[in-house]
Amino acid sequence: MEDSQRVVITGLGAISSLGNNVEDNWKKLVAGESGITRITRFDVTDYKSQVGGEVKNFNPEDYLDAKEAKRLDPFCHFAIAAADEALAHAGLRDNPSVDTWRCGVIVSSGIGGLNTLSKELYVQHDKGPSRVSPLVVPMMISNMASGYLGIRYGFHGPNLCIVSACASGLHSIGESYWMIRRGDADVMVAGGAEAGIVPISLAGFSSMHALSRQHNDSPEKACRPFDAERDGFVAAEGAGILVLESLAHAKRRGAPILAELVGYGLSCDAYHITAPHPEALGATHAIRNAFSCAGLPMEELDYINAHGTSTPANDKLETLAIKQALGEDKARRTAISSTKSMTGHMLGAAGGYESVVCVKTLLHGIIPPTINYTTPDPDCDLDYVPNVARHQDVRLVLNNSMGFGGHNGALLFKAWSE
Repeated sequence: MEDSQRVVITGLGAISSLGNNVEDNWKKLVAGESGITRITRFDVTDYKSQVGGEVKNFNPEDYLDAKEAKRLDPFCHFAIAAADEALAHAGLRDNPSVDTWRCGVIVSSGIGGLNTLSKELYVQHDKGPSRVSPLVVPMMISNMASGYLGIRYGFHGPNLCIVSACASGLHSIGESYWMIRRGDADVMVAGGAEAGIVPISLAGFSSMHALSRQHNDSPEKACRPFDAERDGFVAAEGAGILVLESLAHAKRRGAPILAELVGYGLSCDAYHITAPHPEALGATHAIRNAFSCAGLPMEELDYINAHGTSTPANDKLETLAIKQALGEDKARRTAISSTKSMTGHMLGAAGGYESVVCVKTLLHGIIPPTINYTTPDPDCDLDYVPNVARHQDVRLVLNNSMGFGGHNGALLFKAWSE
């Protein structure tokens, strides 16, 4: 493959309940620390689930002036923080040598500006329609993270938002991969951002029995992927963003190359609006497609950063998908972990954040653990790297994401070599 079609990673940015930059997140992930706490942003006394992965000690005015910060929803604030970090890491922030018409952005969100919409509905109800903010529409639409980042950096290339629920961030990276491969751009800023810990979303997810309710008094134990006692996911927020470049472009400017993105697969369950396919057919197909795209044998796979939401159905069926895609023997010999056990589920930002984790795993040879794994489940009988990080030579990593509506996505990241 020509250098212009090989896609490499040159920058990373992350914000979550564990920290507001990549290194703080990585240190706590490797240490097996949980960022999940009792929700503090509003009174959760009457809610069935009272825990979440809130971003802490974050001030949008560290990145924007006060007036500009007020014109953007918190999910955009998180996107800006992570994108600024990723571009600085890549040496592309305010770089005059870059052709901005060849730089694009796909930073997505599963639910967009739900904070803004929720607040302005109260304003309309209590004070009347004339008091609703004139900025409510641009603040709530999901594409505003991508749009604003394009404005912020002066990037004139492809710019859009993919909304595929909890697969949004991963799909954004995958579609950016294809944009570079087919020559639409040299550089893509890609990933997801979410700020959905608001009363209506917590109530809605609780009403559908999707959230963990057993551990309101011990929040750090609430998210238990693949454990027999798991009872639902933990709502979280944050962002994860990667800078993707063609290898030719990265070489021309002497950029440090962190990893290579070599495969992308996607599919639809075509089954149910919220439940995964009972035979995991869509997820299996997405994984197989990623390997087919990469042209690599599954035997080379070292680690899977699983979707691993801690819901009874997801973890059982993701395990089944891995077995069906890789074969029973290879599945049992592959390390798997869910970092959601520590961050909670960042919805549309999850695939972006977990892709950052995949690249860090390749760089450091350390696999973050699945914490809170205490009781084995016969339906989840693979190697989930329980509770303690593992030092291991890692050359090829798979990242899985699944979303309501039956959306599935899989990415393959490879350790960098010529």
